[in-house]
Amino acid sequence: MLKKILSGVSAGILISIGGSIYLASENKVVGAILFSVALLCICYKGYSLFTGKIGFIPEKHDKEAVSVLLLGLLGNAIGTIAFGFLLRYAIPSIGAAAETLCLGKLDNQALWQTFVRGIMCGILMYLAVSIFRDKKTPLGILFCIPVFILSGFEHSIADIFYFASSGIVSLKAFAFLWTVIAGNAVGAVILPLLNTQKNEG
Repeated sequence: MLKKILSGVSAGILISIGGSIYLASENKVVGAILFSVALLCICYKGYSLFTGKIGFIPEKHDKEAVSVLLLGLLGNAIGTIAFGFLLRYAIPSIGAAAETLCLGKLDNQALWQTFVRGIMCGILMYLAVSIFRDKKTPLGILFCIPVFILSGFEHSIADIFYFASSGIVSLKAFAFLWTVIAGNAVGAVILPLLNTQKNEG
C-alpha cells in the first residue's frame, strides 16, 4: 500500500514541476509544451498518475488495478499539495500566478463547464499514455499535453497543484476539484469503452 501511495506522490511531484513551468512561462505556448516533461518522466519511470491510469480500468478492473488507481490518486494529491504550498513561499511569483489562474477558473466556469473540460482532458490523457504504451513513442504526450492546456481543458492533478500553490482553500474550490476528477475519469474511459463495444459487436 505504501509503495502505491509513494508512486502516486512521485507523479504528483512531477506534475508540480510541470505546473510550475507553465505558471512561470510568459509565453503560454512554450509553457504548455514544456509541461509535457512531467508526463514524459512519469511514463518513463512508471509512476502512478490517476489521469494516466483511469482509462485502462475498463480493460483491467480487478481489485489490484482499482487499488493502484485510488492509492495513486491519494499520492498524487499529497505530492501536489505539499509542493504547491512549498513553492508558493519558495517562489512567490508562482503563487501569485496560480492565484490569478485559480480565481479565473472559479469565477468564470460553471461546474458543468468544468466537468466538460475535464472530460476533454481525460480523452487526451488516455490517448497520450496509450500511444506511449502501444507505439513506444512520446509523440502522443508531446502533442496531447499542449493541446489540452491551450484548449482550456482541466487536468485534476495539475489543478490540485494550482490551488495548493494559490493558497485558495474553500468549498467552491473543493467542489471544482472533485468535478474535474469526475470529468477526467469519464473522459478517459470513453474511447476504451467505445472500442470494447465495437469489438464485441
